Amino acid sequence: MKFLVMIYNDDTLLDALPAGELDTIMHGCFVKADALREQGYLLDSMQLESPKETKSLRVRDDKMSIIDGPFAEAKEYLGGFNLIEAADMDEAVRIAKEFPWARTGRIEVRPVRDIDAVRRRVGA
Repeated sequence: MKFLVMIYNDDTLLDALPAGELDTIMHGCFVKADALREQGYLLDSMQLESPKETKSLRVRDDKMSIIDGPFAEAKEYLGGFNLIEAADMDEAVRIAKEFPWARTGRIEVRPVRDIDAVRRRVGA
């Protein structure tokens, strides 16, 4: 079963880290990610640019509006994600808690819907 492990950052907590600690944390994450990939758990991972680089769009009454930045003002923002394979939610949470980002933000673990099953259901 696939799970999306979303990493939410809080810049105030990241900025409060001692000099060089963020690089140390990132190095540890890459080492951990490489090990998870070798074990078959980690399928993909990406780090996102700052919300300042974001465009949000929506359509209402056939009119599209585009704004700079994230749609919702929030202290925490999506900074990256890992797509993992795990037997169940308990195993996915065990894998996710090995990453250090909960102390400088939040980690969300969400099951990935089987899009092929949805495709078959709707006849696409």
